[in-house]
Amino acid sequence: MLNHSQKDLSVYAAFSYRDDPNVPDFDDSRSLFVFDHHCVLCSGGVGFIMKHDKRSNIAFTSAQEGLGEALCRHYRLDWDESYLFIHEGRPYIKSTGYFEVARAMGRAWHLARIFQIIPRSLRDWAYDLVARNRYKWFGKTEEACAVLTPEQRARLIVVMPKTAVTAA
Repeated sequence: MLNHSQKDLSVYAAFSYRDDPNVPDFDDSRSLFVFDHHCVLCSGGVGFIMKHDKRSNIAFTSAQEGLGEALCRHYRLDWDESYLFIHEGRPYIKSTGYFEVARAMGRAWHLARIFQIIPRSLRDWAYDLVARNRYKWFGKTEEACAVLTPEQRARLIVVMPKTAVTAA
């Protein structure tokens, strides 16, 4: 898996994961945020989004388990490189993904999209710098989603991967 850009993901049709037999079925009527559940910064960001997503437009799942892992494989994305945000069936990563999170959250969060005037290459360079150093700068926890409250953990989607069917 390479260091992807948003452009690399533009080749995927909306809802392409539905046709992938390795991606478990899930309710995709809401946007889905796939994140590194050991990363303190990432889990903190998820907690922030959960707190401010008053209409629960966004669902969440771990990149290291079941559904999240299968989606990362489908998009050939290394979860250590970026989170994955799926909005209206389309994949988004890095800085562009956060603008789509703002769109999905609605209301005043749309205003954050003004920062799209900054060139994507510069935004993603900053994103990559933080992503590479997130454990060193913010910490890592062995307990999944340790910084989330019990109420926030209850909002996580846990879908186990499909098991391969072999002929007898």
